Amino acid sequence: MGEFLVRDQPPEKAGAILVLGGDSSGARIMTACRLADQGYAPVVLVTGAAKFYGVNEADAAIAYASKNGCPTRLFRPVYMEALSTAEEASAYWPELQRLGVQSVLIVTSNFHTARAGRIFQRKVAIPVRMIAAPDKYFSADGWWTNREGQKIAFNEYCKALAAATGI
Repeated sequence: MGEFLVRDQPPEKAGAILVLGGDSSGARIMTACRLADQGYAPVVLVTGAAKFYGVNEADAAIAYASKNGCPTRLFRPVYMEALSTAEEASAYWPELQRLGVQSVLIVTSNFHTARAGRIFQRKVAIPVRMIAAPDKYFSADGWWTNREGQKIAFNEYCKALAAATGI
């Protein structure tokens, strides 16, 4: 059941790397940093809808990456009011078009890659490759071994069902 949620593809050169919001651990931004450092894309676009204590999520993620050794010149915040992956995809598309991006690497948590990939493939008219950032609690072959992994799997299956039915 966990394998259905994960689509981890090998990275290829792309016009940009997108870091999806919703990660408080820093795994997504650090995965994107490594990809950019290895030359897979010239820019990392970091989403930021939520504000926590007055700080936008994109700014917090970039500050975290910088504190952990990533050069800030790699990152560009993309502020948006998206409250779902579908809204995020729709909000990113005009920015990708403006930058002339022809293909994109999308970094998100492992459990979120398959659903996010399906959504982005519908919303953007360029090739996308999904890159899985590790999650402390979820693995495709052991999600049921801890309560947090179980909750993640349940929530992601509910979201996948909602996305498939248009809810």
